[in-house]
Amino acid sequence: MAETRITVSPFCACLKSKKIYFLERPPQSEKDVLDGSARVWCQKTMDAIGADGEIVDPVDCRERRSCFVPYGVIS
Repeated sequence: MAETRITVSPFCACLKSKKIYFLERPPQSEKDVLDGSARVWCQKTMDAIGADGEIVDPVDCRERRSCFVPYGVIS
């Protein structure tokens, strides 16, 4: 039987910002992630550099990155 994958959010679950903590659902757009400060960080590293050594940014913190964690997966 083929595995069906449901995408809950296009962003990595480790992508964090102050604004994300106020959402009642996983972020769906950059507007859901970025506030006026535009500061984001990786929950794995607690820094603006992700676990793969690249800059944390909602444009880049998506499935194509090697450190990507989908929502609903505990790492």
